[in-house]
Amino acid sequence: MRIDLPVVQAALSGYSDLPMRTVAREHGAPYALNEVVLDALVLQKGKLQRRILSVPEHDHPVGGQLMGSQPETFGKAARELVRAGFDVVDINFGCPVNKVLGRHRGGWLLQDPTTALAMVDAVLQAVAGDAPVTVKMRRGSDDSPDAERRFFTILEGAIERGVAAVTVHPRTVAQKYVGPSRWEFLARCKRHVGAFTLLGSGDLFSAFDVVAMLQQTGVDGVTIARGCIGNPFVFGQVRALQAGAAPQRPTCAEQRAAIERHWQLAQEFYGGPARALPPARMHVIKYAQYHPEPVAARERLVALRRPEQLLPLVAEVFADVHDAASGADRELRREHAVVPALQSCTE
Repeated sequence: MRIDLPVVQAALSGYSDLPMRTVAREHGAPYALNEVVLDALVLQKGKLQRRILSVPEHDHPVGGQLMGSQPETFGKAARELVRAGFDVVDINFGCPVNKVLGRHRGGWLLQDPTTALAMVDAVLQAVAGDAPVTVKMRRGSDDSPDAERRFFTILEGAIERGVAAVTVHPRTVAQKYVGPSRWEFLARCKRHVGAFTLLGSGDLFSAFDVVAMLQQTGVDGVTIARGCIGNPFVFGQVRALQAGAAPQRPTCAEQRAAIERHWQLAQEFYGGPARALPPARMHVIKYAQYHPEPVAARERLVALRRPEQLLPLVAEVFADVHDAASGADRELRREHAVVPALQSCTE
């Protein structure tokens, strides 16, 4: 699978559902991953399984990210994802959330190379070449030399077994989302793996961050997680930078149109306004980060409680009156959005 931009929308637990992926694609994302799912839920008959395995024609290429602790069920779940139409199976060895670690899933597996590589084997055998298999990792369970050795054991073992790519988030599991990610570790990993496809993640909150990571670390691509929630415009901004153009801030009219589109898609996906509001509301509030008056916009948007409030409130907050700036005034500057850590598997 080849994509025309080395920028991927990451798997975001609770966020990267079909509506988010669709809006991201419509704003230039070439490849997106579904939110991480447990292998047991993929195998359990019912409404949730049908939703997980529903891959519409317009949602390609799409990756399905799996999390679990048993190689046997992991392989079976991977096979179901491929049968459903997922183009890639991504294995999660990175989630640092405590309840995940307590069940020996996600980032916990970085402590156990034997089980981690058995899970890679199970997925590769189950998929049997019908789809690429990729892996998402953090740089270790902690900062100890033993943790680093285990990291490279898993990385090298996954490559030897035939995975197509690995994404590395250069924080440890113990760090969770605290402190800066170590981009120098990404550069070291890329030198270590040579021509193998390595993607980077971590602290990517603007198009400038994306280009900086590509240039400073030599990775082949990046996955954007928290930085694209409420900001599908980042993909077009990266395209502009790579073409030598000045990336533009979205106008309030453009933000409003993206939210309205997301709301339309969410209602279709979740079966009506009442069910669509909770997941859509999270995204709507995140758009405030890029509003000309972000604090005031967020204060207004957190008041959203009922479906019938959404469109009028968004029209009020993202009114055209804020769009007076044009030309050079709309150029995106080298600054970071303030994005709080999310207590879910987002990077």
